[in-house]
Amino acid sequence: MSAVTLLVVDDHPVVRDGIVGMVSSDPGIEVVGEASDGREAVGLARALDPHVVLMDLRMPQLDGVGAIREFVRLGIRSRVVVLTTFDGDADVLPAIEAGATGYLLKDAPRDELVRAIRAAAEGDAVLAPSVASRLMGRVRAPEATALSPRELEVLALVAGGATNRTVGARMHVSEATVKTHLLNIYSKLGVGDRAAAVAEGFRRGLLSR
Repeated sequence: MSAVTLLVVDDHPVVRDGIVGMVSSDPGIEVVGEASDGREAVGLARALDPHVVLMDLRMPQLDGVGAIREFVRLGIRSRVVVLTTFDGDADVLPAIEAGATGYLLKDAPRDELVRAIRAAAEGDAVLAPSVASRLMGRVRAPEATALSPRELEVLALVAGGATNRTVGARMHVSEATVKTHLLNIYSKLGVGDRAAAVAEGFRRGLLSR
């Protein structure tokens, strides 16, 4: 498999250098560009077409959420993983609603960051545990945390090894809709990725072996 191409977006050069240094040692990831604000990120993403964009949220010119919205408007295919120090509702929810594939915090270990980049390249949604817990806190009522029939169907297909594309084809929905279902599943189960969701599904008896 060819390397995952990556664009790193952050307004602090020292932070960009640190991120590039962390991920460049992985032979499966190739950093193809760096941007210091959202506008530059949009231009480079259009020119370079990277698989994944690591996007800071608070930047001059155009912030991360605004840049993600521009990606969607322009049909840029790159998957966006937010990488920020902020995990409040006012930061998390707009980024996810705008179209972010993942949301990680800057204190994430290198291995977690690399896994997230690879998962995003495959179209999988990844949430930092604290972010998943925060989303979970918004749906505390028992009826709100119960998975819907569609979400249970998605979880069962994922447990069987289906990719987002396969799930979408079988359910006759778009990959974006599958991603939305997965994010809802993650928040309801209080987990951060598909493997943890499957494990929690078995633990709760939502899936049969």
